Amino acid sequence: MAPRANWKGFLRLSLVTCPVALFPATSESEKISFNQLNRQTGHRVKYLKVDAETGDEVPNEDIVKGYELDKGQYIEVSKEELEEIALESTRTIEIDEFVARSDIDPRYLIRPYYIRPDGKVGHDAFAVIRETIREMDKVAIGRVVLTNREHIIALEPMDKGLVGTLLRYPYEVRSEQDYFDDIQDVKVTKDMLDLARHIVNQKAGRFEPEKFEDHYESALVELINEKRAGKVIRPKERPKGENVVDLMEALRRSVGKEAGKELKQEAAPAKAGKPAKKPRKAAAGQKEMLMPIAGKKQAKEAAAKKPATGARRKSA
Repeated sequence: MAPRANWKGFLRLSLVTCPVALFPATSESEKISFNQLNRQTGHRVKYLKVDAETGDEVPNEDIVKGYELDKGQYIEVSKEELEEIALESTRTIEIDEFVARSDIDPRYLIRPYYIRPDGKVGHDAFAVIRETIREMDKVAIGRVVLTNREHIIALEPMDKGLVGTLLRYPYEVRSEQDYFDDIQDVKVTKDMLDLARHIVNQKAGRFEPEKFEDHYESALVELINEKRAGKVIRPKERPKGENVVDLMEALRRSVGKEAGKELKQEAAPAKAGKPAKKPRKAAAGQKEMLMPIAGKKQAKEAAAKKPATGARRKSA
């Protein structure tokens, strides 16, 4: 089942307009999440909205937005007042310009969305806009209002649809000079570069996200399964970092280490004689690795299997 659209409106390039819907391209729902519990009772902890002075709980209908001018002094802004300053981009993504993809600094990228035609009309206009962007090999820059704020959005073709990536404003990006000015100027020799380049060539590959594994998420799954099985959890020994004394020697040893890995990988299939395991699909989350919970679907399946098992034992 496809997720609900985060935004619906119109995509416009000059006088060419079509209705579109915008959907989140990423999801965090497959990650393991925790609730906060009262250690004494084991009950879940809930948060209440309370008045900072009186401590009384405040109902949602009495809560308004406020901008703090000074300590404890606020300017209240109502929902109606915010709606009155609604921009055209609240309902329309207006394409303002086209830029080269390489011109967009990665620090400005926030999150991607899928954009497709909304309903049965406007597919022709959508295709014209999509193929124009594709043919020009450019990124279309527009504006869209999400969560009551206007964002810059970069549009690129993907298959039959578009991917729109929200961009940050300049005031949201910190200057690199605040962090890089104190880095020492070091002369890197040609020998060091040659060794480092050799390591890079040994590690060269293609970007294949399906090969990536969230090791922390896997460790969470293992921890939860062990605790449910009643095992005693003992702290694991952490790897210790080593100070690099001789940089050239460290580079040479790294080259040898990577070469050894390559030899092991080449020899492993021939020695094992077994086909390599296929990586799990990217869409499948870590939660599927958790132990089955009794009383749900697995319990029903187990109950259904019991008579057949008992019959076999009786006949034996």
